[in-house]
Amino acid sequence: MSASASTSAPGEITLETIRSAVSRTAALRRRTPLLQLDAGLWVKPENLQLTGSFKVRGALAALTALNPEQLGRGVVTHSSGNHGQGIACAASLLGSSATVVIPEGAPEVKVRRAAAWGARIVRCGASAKEREDAALREAQLHGLTLIPPFDHPDVIAGQGSAGLEIFEDLPDAANVLVPVGGGGLLAGVATALKSLNPAIRVFGVEPELAADAAESFRSGQLTGWPAELTNRTIADGVRTQQLGELNFELIRSSIAGFLTVSEEAILGAAAWYLLEAKLVAEPTGAVTLAAYRELRDAADSPLAAGPTVVVLSGGNADPAFLAGLS
Repeated sequence: MSASASTSAPGEITLETIRSAVSRTAALRRRTPLLQLDAGLWVKPENLQLTGSFKVRGALAALTALNPEQLGRGVVTHSSGNHGQGIACAASLLGSSATVVIPEGAPEVKVRRAAAWGARIVRCGASAKEREDAALREAQLHGLTLIPPFDHPDVIAGQGSAGLEIFEDLPDAANVLVPVGGGGLLAGVATALKSLNPAIRVFGVEPELAADAAESFRSGQLTGWPAELTNRTIADGVRTQQLGELNFELIRSSIAGFLTVSEEAILGAAAWYLLEAKLVAEPTGAVTLAAYRELRDAADSPLAAGPTVVVLSGGNADPAFLAGLS
């Protein structure tokens, strides 16, 4: 993508494009296991990735698709933390350089880790427009290639590699629950899984306080929420104010629906992961377990009978947050 390109790019995401992303990135990232937590429940622990989050999958897929000249000039992105870390890591592994535009209020643990991978950090305001404008300015000023955090074919295909792994490890999964912010992970995972087994029910999960994607899905119209609403949730990784346009089209045609969870349920799930499963989950990573815990015994649960997989999207939690869970 050139410096003057928009934050989305044309391109069809299919099972083959996801497999292509897998082949380009397999030697650079981790294949996370599928762990059984309870009878009928499995977790995909993306907190075990090199950067502690699934985001490195999409970052590597995007950077490995660039040509040597683009890698030589460097890349820029905007991110509340985990995608920024992924881009910084991918650039480091591929001998490139990264600039990461991070909004004020992002968890400092994520800012520090992006910098530790060698990224140049630029701060900006909290709104999506402020992030995008700042990243575009950096791209134009320095000749950098702009890699958006979720609405990009290579990024989506890279995230879809997690879906391929879920199917390989548990082909008879009945339900897969995926956190959703901008929708790259949900779009990629749902595309992979529904291509391989159309009977699998894939659900997006959001906090009640940042449920713009659920509203978009219900209405059939892409709907955004302002930063002052989405920033209320403790789940900072899904404070994205609107689904990506490309992601929305993929999601609306491939998922069973959206589930929303309370802040209390998120905290309870994060505590369960830490104290019972011995897994570190940042609040965003815990939303899928929170939804499962609320629905598992409900008479009107939308979950199909059979094995359920919850995606733990990341474990980059502030130490103070973790201390408060014990």
